[in-house]
Amino acid sequence: MSKLNTFQSSLLDEAVRQAMKSWDEGGIPIGAAIGSERTGIVGAGHNQRVQTGDSTAHAEIDAFRKAGRRNDWFSMTLASTLSPCVMCTGATLLHRVPIVIIGEHNTFMGAEDLMRERGVELIVADDPRCIELMERFIDQRPELWNEDIGEPGAKGET
Repeated sequence: MSKLNTFQSSLLDEAVRQAMKSWDEGGIPIGAAIGSERTGIVGAGHNQRVQTGDSTAHAEIDAFRKAGRRNDWFSMTLASTLSPCVMCTGATLLHRVPIVIIGEHNTFMGAEDLMRERGVELIVADDPRCIELMERFIDQRPELWNEDIGEPGAKGET
């Protein structure tokens, strides 16, 4: 995590706390946090797809919702424990967030190319906490992994 400055590390730390919150609730352990050095963290959220039955209740979307209406998105950084999917990438691009910290992209590679094409700076932290959490989730809850972002026909699919 030496790639991150102090504020970026605090964003990722909050995203990890959010991921653990979802895990503790029986959900998918993905967390996100958004903010800037000037404002601090303005929104943090966790994946609540299992808890709410809402297939769009991803961590990044939850963090954007909690941040509320703003006119300073262009100055924000988004941290997510997992590489953002195409839906969350779309929300990031819509809000013109210029920097995204990705906890890990070993278990799932989201729409990183699209973000790069649109000028978003990506910082892949390769955070061991994020990697361990997703690997444990995939191993222990393969049916949930495959329901949302896993591979069709993979381990645990019925």
